[in-house]
Amino acid sequence: MGPRGVSRGRHREPEMSDTTINPDEIAKFTRMAEEWWDPSGKFKPLHKFNPVRLTYIREKALARFGRDGHARRPLEGLRVLDIGCGGGLLCEPLARLGASVTGIDPAERNIAVARLHAEQSGLDIDYRAETAEAIAASGATFDIVLNMEVIEHVDNVPLFMKSASDMVTPGGMMLVATINRTARAYALAIVGAEYVLRWLPRGTHDWKKFITPDEVSALVTRNGLRVAEKIGVVFHPLEDAWKKSADTGVNYMLLAERG
Repeated sequence: MGPRGVSRGRHREPEMSDTTINPDEIAKFTRMAEEWWDPSGKFKPLHKFNPVRLTYIREKALARFGRDGHARRPLEGLRVLDIGCGGGLLCEPLARLGASVTGIDPAERNIAVARLHAEQSGLDIDYRAETAEAIAASGATFDIVLNMEVIEHVDNVPLFMKSASDMVTPGGMMLVATINRTARAYALAIVGAEYVLRWLPRGTHDWKKFITPDEVSALVTRNGLRVAEKIGVVFHPLEDAWKKSADTGVNYMLLAERG
């Protein structure tokens, strides 16, 4: 079924496995691991996307935990988990803001690159080649759980979202960033980004694995969190920058909180 089926048929759930690991996705990102910190390399779009998502994370963390935005390290003492951390593009700036950061990724090569870069940057970040379900099974909880650009690359999305949600401590929050399953997302995020503009390697995304805001909201609510906000993120070519928007038709972020 192609993108035209979005408004006509019901989305079919893939067969559920007992793990969130997708070996093909891990292999894909392992091959690109050396380029994580090259702003002109294969992860250039993520470098472009980083400012808007970091600003959003910081803004919501300051509000949720009553922190002073003018402080040098406003997130001091907060425990942050970045699921699918890759090379650490989010972990490092959050550590500089004072957070105690744990970054997990099932691709060991990604973790090796992230550890090396953190050491070179003089940052103390707890990187682990682990899955979300393994960390959740250990009973670990965090003030902030980041689920950014990862849900569209995992298997067994319900298990993944349960594991991520279970790790949000009372009073904590989770942020999800992903791509909507719409015809427009197929045109822009796959055809445009991978084939026309060549921002991403071909095959980076599978439209069938995209997930709608309503589907994410249902999974979050099922696992005891409250959806506090949904916002879109849109690229402005004249400014060469991503910005927040009311349009969730392609890229979007969702904020969920545990009371």
